[in-house]
Amino acid sequence: MSPLVEVDDLHVHFGSARAVDGASLRVMPSEVLALVGESGSGKTTLIRAIQGLQKATSGAIRVSGKSQAVSHDPMVQMVFQDPTGALNPRQTIYEIVAEGLRIRRETGDEVEMVKSALSRAGLRPPEHFFPLYPHEISGGQRQRVVIAGAMVMEPRLLLADEPVASLDASIRGEILGLMRNLVDETGLAILVVTHDLGLAWNIADRVAVMYLGRIVETGPTEELLAVPRHPYTRALLSVVPETREMEQQILKGEIPDLTKMPSGCRFHPRCPLLQSGTLSDEIAARCVGEDPGPVAIDAVTAAACWPVMVSAGG
Repeated sequence: MSPLVEVDDLHVHFGSARAVDGASLRVMPSEVLALVGESGSGKTTLIRAIQGLQKATSGAIRVSGKSQAVSHDPMVQMVFQDPTGALNPRQTIYEIVAEGLRIRRETGDEVEMVKSALSRAGLRPPEHFFPLYPHEISGGQRQRVVIAGAMVMEPRLLLADEPVASLDASIRGEILGLMRNLVDETGLAILVVTHDLGLAWNIADRVAVMYLGRIVETGPTEELLAVPRHPYTRALLSVVPETREMEQQILKGEIPDLTKMPSGCRFHPRCPLLQSGTLSDEIAARCVGEDPGPVAIDAVTAAACWPVMVSAGG
């Protein structure tokens, strides 16, 4: 099966700041890929480049085999973190959902398409919501309207940027369940950005871990979260409540200045494995002086880490 989205050696620079700096990933049809990492790792910039909202400095983005230009492709739709900010307070729910159809000059039955989108987003009966304004519905319902506005375009890919971060804990599970059902029922693919590996555990088929502008580990969710290979992944996972048996690792310091990338492995200034003093001098020297790049560990996983690569025979 061919990837729905291919990102190859993508760079997005803002002056001397390298927000995305050599990231590569694949999104397959009908899968949920969670892109995880701390704030400042480049996750949002990467998906904005896929959407066409941010121009790439270099590298390639292909959607269904075609180069993605800086434009709004109806095949790719975005769900933003803050549904209140994403919705026009002066428009009714009907107008909000129908807006994309009107911009695209859709010739089908607009009312039926809006009804279908609202129903798929769990807003039933859909006619009840037609005349309402965003301030007249709950936060969870507003996020469902955002999802309906995306789904009315019949996309093949949803880009979801922290889609439940602004919602109450009681509503988050409902929205995640809705997104998972859309994938299972329609064949949609979702690339969901989050700093929360617990969220990835609940919704994703695969996980890609991003640090300082690059993907440092990828793999199937169950495998990656059960046996994290990269020390950055292990540190992120150690603070997830579901992993109480893991020793908590508190990373020292902040993500480095994007204008001054570290030499060698970009994680080495904060790496607990390197700081432990247990690595051989040869491997420690590699960590500090040589860029490992993402290397396949087996057919479905990859990790950019010298100790991992050496132990795997790389």
